[in-house]
Amino acid sequence: MHELLTTSEMARADSLTIQAGTPGVALMERAGRAVADAAATLAPFAGKILIICGPGNNGGDGFVAARVLAGRGYRISLILMGERYRLQGDARLVAEMWDGAIGRAHDFDTSDADLIIDALFGAGLSRDIDGEAAELVALMNNSGKPMLAVDIPSGISGNTGQICGVAVNAQATVTFFRLKPAHILYPGRKLCGRVILADIGISDQVLSEIQPKLRLNSPDLWPDVIREPDEEGHKFSRGHLVVLSGGAESTGAARLAAHAAARIGAGLVTVASPSEALLVNAAALSDIMVRSADGVEGLRRLLEDKRRNTIILGPGNGVGDILRERVRLALASDRSLVLDADALTSFEGHAKELKSLILDAHARKVVATPHDGEFSRLFKHEPDILNIKDRLGRALAAAKYLGIVVVLKGPDCVIASPDGRATINQNGTPWLATAGSGDVLAGIIGGLLAQGAEAYEAASAAVWLHAEAGRLVGPGLLAHDLPLALRSVVSRLISERAANK
Repeated sequence: MHELLTTSEMARADSLTIQAGTPGVALMERAGRAVADAAATLAPFAGKILIICGPGNNGGDGFVAARVLAGRGYRISLILMGERYRLQGDARLVAEMWDGAIGRAHDFDTSDADLIIDALFGAGLSRDIDGEAAELVALMNNSGKPMLAVDIPSGISGNTGQICGVAVNAQATVTFFRLKPAHILYPGRKLCGRVILADIGISDQVLSEIQPKLRLNSPDLWPDVIREPDEEGHKFSRGHLVVLSGGAESTGAARLAAHAAARIGAGLVTVASPSEALLVNAAALSDIMVRSADGVEGLRRLLEDKRRNTIILGPGNGVGDILRERVRLALASDRSLVLDADALTSFEGHAKELKSLILDAHARKVVATPHDGEFSRLFKHEPDILNIKDRLGRALAAAKYLGIVVVLKGPDCVIASPDGRATINQNGTPWLATAGSGDVLAGIIGGLLAQGAEAYEAASAAVWLHAEAGRLVGPGLLAHDLPLALRSVVSRLISERAANK
């Protein structure tokens, strides 16, 4: 159940199901009953429920829910935006089955209501809500009553999670068959409240024809990335990662990345340190090797050893021409790369140059890990990317433009591939919003790349593992807690997979 369907893909799922012999009105009946079932858990028995219906199929679901709930003894007050005779298709059929009163927007009254059901607009909304509809949304939000949304809170774009003018703030949402991006992407994710996924009889077989490219991030999507080491393996068979360090006053970020890479299983990890910081790094590291590497030539010498197969550039390195040249050298090598933090900011306003370097590169696999600020700086002269409002669209556009995997960090972290695939992460925690957390993520990605994982799978796995480690640590989290917490997360994952074989 990890597929995320866009609104057009969900419409296709409905259409294929209808073509296979299930009438559309039957799907609407099942959807409405699922709404009624959810409402019954939120409102006291025989309580009063106010249902706000819109002019489309979402409103049709509301009419079904009204009929079912009335039959169960609930007192129903139904408001329709528009005229019943203007309803079309299946929505018109189910509306004709409702024999109760139908109010208009000016009849809105929640004084004795126990629950409001928002069946105004569905996920396919493509324009801002205004006029009478906006007034209804405001009345619902200001009522102080609990709200249950049908499919998605009215005013949220199903594909992006963005607010279209105004939006309902629901306590719970009932949706059908598969989640949509907006159920996972903020601010939609927050406005949905608890999401209930209902089975309305659409077969999973439709997915083979739809072939959705969006996924909810989960270990099931990268089953071969985390595994027990080969009994006949050795440290070099698990990769040798190089992490570039900054100067004496900014060495911590590289060490955090290095520790994370080692914890996730990289066989060897070396911190490439400027001479001025060599003693600082050496004194702070015992399981990690330290080598002197000044400037571009220092990195070039380290890369003469072909066993050093992966490089992390950026954490605490310092912004400027030297780092840009080091990125250029790394891209020209046959290594896997993680471009993070300063490595991206060093190309501020020069995304086209970075794209050209990547296009000419010999690097095996490349993952970029910007947060929103670094993303905006990198693409400041690329309005076609920068002006995209939603995070999923931004990440996909950036990945396609650069030709590499892009991890757009945030509470709803998006991992995007140049081929249009994307995973959206759901298991994050606000405790991860602390200095050094991103350096640890870069280290996990690098450690998995060093062991041979593909870039998209390595990035998806790393984001999930990083978030899970953060959840495990919880309150008081500091970045250096995360590499140690990875032990428990990985151990649990391996044990669960062994138990399920």
